[in-house]
Amino acid sequence: MTTDRLTGISAFVQAVEAGSFALAAERLHLTRSAVGKSIARLEERLGTRLFLRTTRRQTLTTDGQAFYDHCVRALAELDAGAAALSAARLSPQGRLHVSAPVLFGRLCVAPVLLELAARYPKLELQMSLTDRVVDLVDENVDLVLRSGTLHNAPADLVARKLGEQTMRLCASPDYLARHGTPRTVAELDGHHGVLYTAGRRDVAWPLADQTGSMRTVTMKHRLRFDDLETIVAAVKAGAGIARLPCWLIGNDLRQGSLVAIMPEASGPRIDVHLAWRRTRHLPSRVRIAIDVLAARLPEVLAVGTDSKPD
Repeated sequence: MTTDRLTGISAFVQAVEAGSFALAAERLHLTRSAVGKSIARLEERLGTRLFLRTTRRQTLTTDGQAFYDHCVRALAELDAGAAALSAARLSPQGRLHVSAPVLFGRLCVAPVLLELAARYPKLELQMSLTDRVVDLVDENVDLVLRSGTLHNAPADLVARKLGEQTMRLCASPDYLARHGTPRTVAELDGHHGVLYTAGRRDVAWPLADQTGSMRTVTMKHRLRFDDLETIVAAVKAGAGIARLPCWLIGNDLRQGSLVAIMPEASGPRIDVHLAWRRTRHLPSRVRIAIDVLAARLPEVLAVGTDSKPD
């Protein structure tokens, strides 16, 4: 059945509350005939009479009174739903589920979203910190932070570039004082690296040599970790050279506990995107989170990118 089940309801309720079809028509900005026909079709659809009409007055039948009571409650619920949506547009509320890489999410994304949650008390924040690729639909995620190019992204995914992750070769002042500061990619052969390892595979460094050509360099090493904060600690202790994101070591570079070396050789920058599912009506809680992350994270990604070599 394709008939709109709400057709005629407003005319019926107005006719009851106004006391006449003529006054109901005036309130609805319709003709009396249009109101009468609308209620007649409603009676036909329901299979019962709603009004007893005479030339002087109209009264509700028993079925009409019962139906009116239900209609009033139903319209009140619809009004409440519309009011809730209006309130949500003004004050974001409900669950916001955001996924981000573990360390970047904890250090850079979480502080921004915690401020957002404090600003809007009805907003429920859920964060999933993981370095794997997240499926927004299967895992019911509203927003996801992703690094790198978005290969084979689904057609229903919308992505907004937030900036670029800049990598820097760095070491401690003590290490450089003891072993010297390398000036070219070739001079790295005489140094030890502190490497990030993914599973059983060491991650080599893509670096630009003096001609600007990209080379893949695997450093001599004794230390390998799958945690970037541990690598930072080892490098600050003088264990060797590491290649690390500026957003992680920006404060250390500024304070001098780490020194950036060979910035021109640090390799390609890595795009950072914010992605969400395409929809005609984006909830206000998602929209405002997109806006605040797009406003705040670019400056976070730029931290330390202007550091000069020792």
